[in-house]
Amino acid sequence: MELSDLVTFSAVARLGGITRAADELNTVQSNVTQRVKALEAEIGTALFERHSRGMTLTGAGRRLLPYADRMAALSREAVLAARDDGEPKGPLSIGSMETTAAVRLPSLLAEFHRRFPAVQLILRTSTTADLVTGVLNGTFDGAFVAGPIEHAELDATVVFREELVLVTARRWQSLGALRAGTPGSGPTALVFRTGCTYRQRLEQVFSEFGWPSSARFELGTLDGMIGCVAADMGVTLLPRAVVGRNDTVNVHTLNPAQAHVETLFITRRTAHQYSALQGFASCLAGNGEVIAA
Repeated sequence: MELSDLVTFSAVARLGGITRAADELNTVQSNVTQRVKALEAEIGTALFERHSRGMTLTGAGRRLLPYADRMAALSREAVLAARDDGEPKGPLSIGSMETTAAVRLPSLLAEFHRRFPAVQLILRTSTTADLVTGVLNGTFDGAFVAGPIEHAELDATVVFREELVLVTARRWQSLGALRAGTPGSGPTALVFRTGCTYRQRLEQVFSEFGWPSSARFELGTLDGMIGCVAADMGVTLLPRAVVGRNDTVNVHTLNPAQAHVETLFITRRTAHQYSALQGFASCLAGNGEVIAA
């Protein structure tokens, strides 16, 4: 079984199609197709279902994927460990929640780039659930996620403490007015996709407010989320620091049990702590908000 075939298979599975995988792998589509077919022939079963909207994993593909991810990650880690001479350089893949990337990371990333210009940092945003999976399978060297996270294979450090607030259109001046002015089922919950910790927390808040069956509407970007709230399409839950002084929406304070959440930086405990990641951790430790877990 060729490692390059497994890497290609993993990219197609994650991106959902040949074209996007070829772009990421910097190769032609025919090469991606050939490698997937070769892997399917070797295993003796189809790994993907092909349809007009792309490609989805078969049962065999879903069973193979975590092994392919782990083998690809171990190969990448081995190369990086061999090349690591103590000078931070080369690729570094960091994951983050969308909200953290938007507000908390710009100054940190700027400092990191200034101190370690030879490191090629890649930042990708996703939900906490997907970020945890990505760190475990080696897709990410580290990630910023919402706590609490307890996993035997992960190390976690508290880096930010956030206050979550309910965000509504300007016409709702208080939570009392919102509750009095909406149907019994409650307002529409504007959320990121399943796996987002803030979505889970908003659903808990709605349940406590007596709105367990309110409608859900998924959005993919922070700007889109705030824009839809401002247009009175629904309400959402975001860190106060993210909303800032945005005068197109109102923010409403929640009780501490609902509002307080920690942002953690997680890494895989058994991974090689090579110099680029150590450099990133040194910038993180120096940003003045890190609290040891």
